[in-house]
Amino acid sequence: MPTYDLYAKDPGASLWQVPATGAARFSWEYDEGRDRLLALYQKGKDKQWDGQKRIDWDLEVDPHDPIGTPDESISIYGTPYWEKMNDRDRGELRKHVASWQFSQFLHGEQGAMVCAARIVESVPDLDAKFYSATQTMDEARHAEIYARFLHEKVGMVYPIDDNLQSLLGDTLRDSRWDMPYLGMQVLIEGLALAAFGLIRDTTEKPLPKQILAYVMQDEARHVAFGRMALRDYYKQLSDAELREREEFVIEGCYLMRDRLRGTEVLENFGVPRAEAEEYTEQSEFLALFRQLLFSRIVPCVRDIGLWGKRLQQAYVDMGVFDMGNSNLDLLMSQDEELAEKLDADRFAAEEEARVTEVEEAIEAGARP
Repeated sequence: MPTYDLYAKDPGASLWQVPATGAARFSWEYDEGRDRLLALYQKGKDKQWDGQKRIDWDLEVDPHDPIGTPDESISIYGTPYWEKMNDRDRGELRKHVASWQFSQFLHGEQGAMVCAARIVESVPDLDAKFYSATQTMDEARHAEIYARFLHEKVGMVYPIDDNLQSLLGDTLRDSRWDMPYLGMQVLIEGLALAAFGLIRDTTEKPLPKQILAYVMQDEARHVAFGRMALRDYYKQLSDAELREREEFVIEGCYLMRDRLRGTEVLENFGVPRAEAEEYTEQSEFLALFRQLLFSRIVPCVRDIGLWGKRLQQAYVDMGVFDMGNSNLDLLMSQDEELAEKLDADRFAAEEEARVTEVEEAIEAGARP
């Protein structure tokens, strides 16, 4: 079924065109590169996987509870609107919320694919071009997987959130080659990792858990790539150039924080926008969610050398300044380990089932 037939709201024109700016850069030095980045490139090649085969798409999904997150995560939980709903209405709301969340993941992955391709084009160093080429493939796979989940398991798609679209547009329109790194690798990818992780760690549904764990295994490499490249480059910039990038980060973080409202979902259930916004602001679960979402961004921003007073004050105002002390390397290694454990558990279960089948066949064959 065409995606346009599944949209919960009219997404507008079928194409969004962002004018390209900046230069395409070629490097004629093919035999040198940073060892850390070339090692990451090798890892990117080694870790390629097929979303059609690694994920068990035969797993059933309840369309009225597709991702199995707690009802407390829905901002109108416990309000008069929630109390008036019957079980069928609440199931339909869960479906819309899941569709909205995974739709933003889908649109963000397409944006990441375009940004990674832009990095291949514009970054001056060949080692970075090599790695970005592997990331472009990763992001294509992620978009493919989220699209399949929404089409086959949920049956509904939401248009891209205005704030996410705004940050993507700002990132792609900037002519400076490092801005796709900063906008995508640090801000959008960092926030996505935290959002993926929260759902991965709270759901008991095996299919979304698989999807999120495997995607996060890739994303851990992508954030590492952005940190390496920007840390090296930002050491060379003037104070004025660093301040410009900090202003971009501040604006992007406010956009990403405000992206989390999902008020268009509530409007579809008769909640006026003003009330929907108020409920999202008052939700204790979403307040915690917002804080956790910056657990990947703040330490990464600090690590690459963007830590001026204005940026620090912005994080204080958002209530996420202490996230700068998070151990980003530990979080990333955990993301990779969880995906590997999921694989090991799944393969062990399949092996056990095969052994049982063989034993039963032998036993049946031994009967007179």
